Amino acid sequence: MSRTKVKPMDKLAKRLRDDAARIDVNISDELDRRLEASLLAVTPEMADQRSVTPARPLMFWWASTMTGVAAAVAVIAIMNWQAPQQPAADVPLNIIAVVPEIDLKAEAAVLTNPLQEELDNLESDLKKAEEKVRRDIGL
Repeated sequence: MSRTKVKPMDKLAKRLRDDAARIDVNISDELDRRLEASLLAVTPEMADQRSVTPARPLMFWWASTMTGVAAAVAVIAIMNWQAPQQPAADVPLNIIAVVPEIDLKAEAAVLTNPLQEELDNLESDLKKAEEKVRRDIGL
């Protein structure tokens, strides 16, 4: 007799659905009238009136513009006030003559043999698996 494993969340969801089905609520006439009055009191017209922002005075616009201009002038002045950077030292035209020759004795590494062996092993495993499948299905 096999039993399916029930997840704890499934049990919780079932219990919540069962509890919700057993809830029996009666709303009194007074509460119903109060809810209806509350819903009628909030109209889309009132919501539109609340979302309108008052216009800012013209002085605010001038003040923000002048602040931006003053900040830009300050940044330009600070950048120009700093001492000029010294030009880089003269780079010789013939860099190869200046740089000494480095004698590197390097040999190429042979890394393909292990990879080739692995590829051969994988191909033989694939052929064996293919033969086994063909035998199992009767081809």
